[in-house]
Amino acid sequence: MTIKVGEFLNIEQILQKYFGFDDFRPHQRQIIECILSGRDVLGVLPTGGGKSLCYQLPGIKLKDLTIVISPLISLMKDQVDALREQGIAAELLNSTLSLEETKEIENKIENGEVKILYIAPERLDSDYFINWINRFSISLLAIDEAHCVSQWGHDFRPSYRKISYFISRLRKRPIVVAFTATATEKIRQDIVNFLELNNPEIFIGSFDRPNIQFIIEEPKSKNQYLLNNLDEEESSIIYANTRKNVDSIYELLKNNNYSVEKYHAGMNNEARKISQDNFIMDRSKIIVATNAFGMGIDKPDVRKVIHYNMPKDLESYYQEAGRGGRGGLDSKAILLFSKADIVTAKFLISQGDDPYSMARLNDMIGYCNTINCLRQFILNYFGEEYPNPCMNCSSCLEDFELVDVTKEAQMVLSCILRMDQDSVQDWFVT
Repeated sequence: MTIKVGEFLNIEQILQKYFGFDDFRPHQRQIIECILSGRDVLGVLPTGGGKSLCYQLPGIKLKDLTIVISPLISLMKDQVDALREQGIAAELLNSTLSLEETKEIENKIENGEVKILYIAPERLDSDYFINWINRFSISLLAIDEAHCVSQWGHDFRPSYRKISYFISRLRKRPIVVAFTATATEKIRQDIVNFLELNNPEIFIGSFDRPNIQFIIEEPKSKNQYLLNNLDEEESSIIYANTRKNVDSIYELLKNNNYSVEKYHAGMNNEARKISQDNFIMDRSKIIVATNAFGMGIDKPDVRKVIHYNMPKDLESYYQEAGRGGRGGLDSKAILLFSKADIVTAKFLISQGDDPYSMARLNDMIGYCNTINCLRQFILNYFGEEYPNPCMNCSSCLEDFELVDVTKEAQMVLSCILRMDQDSVQDWFVT
């Protein structure tokens, strides 16, 4: 017996009954109607744009099982918990479950008691899982954080390349939809190609978040800047690039009587959960975290997102900055830049094997050094035209003094030529 939740309701009724909204956000209605008509979809919507609803609502409406592939266990759990609170029969299968828990969920699926199932992409390696899931009718396959399929993306995961193979093994191909918050044109092409989307309808929302003020600061002391600019009454996220930095900033703020939590992969699951819950429930106003924190966190009142270190790419920076102001209130995205950040970023990149990471880092460095409108820089990077300065970023609001350094530049170039360097660009990047 397959459970019937919203098959006989229209999409407006489902939106109101299960999600509590009266109106759709931009592109949501068109995407949902497209999915319900049977079309594959690629949706590129900004952080806070309501991507998850675009596949959850059709999952409620469609007759058979919906499978959601998601890269983070914490993200899966948050979304499944939220669906259950809305009265939707949702489950997840991942490595945190015991054999008994896994079998219990499998029994529920076999009895038609699950409407939406979240799985980790690594599960697609299992022939047992593929053979077992083929026993059931699947209406919809949704791929969350779809940029993970592209090596040009900031969060490439080889397991995402196996999704198209998984689809090919299904006895009946479901509707396939993919969603991400940040994707350049190259990454969008990779998503369509590697996931083998079938003539997909592509929806690209505006990347602009007009309520976010973008600020770049180069303080003499980053720690002192935090102490001078954090407000105990404002929810704030501070991102740092290493666990050591997270611990150090946490101790600094704790010792100065701030209500603060920390979050990184070096903490056990229970400690991370307590920190996250304390921040979400406003028991603590500030959280210091590595980029392990934030995916799927829908906290509407974050007023500051501070990057203590320069991120390695604009994709992750903009995704993290976009966790501020999700409720529509004014928010600040503050990047504390220093030349030492470039050295650290290059070291972190050298520990991996991503052939495109240096190109992305160069774009990030360009953003930190530009005197032009920061919003223009970001939106143009993602392929969106923004013709006029925003007058709401540090570049637009500050006065810069222009200095003629032609003579100095000629001296540097002459020195490089005398030293027989092959690439002038490498010197300027360094």
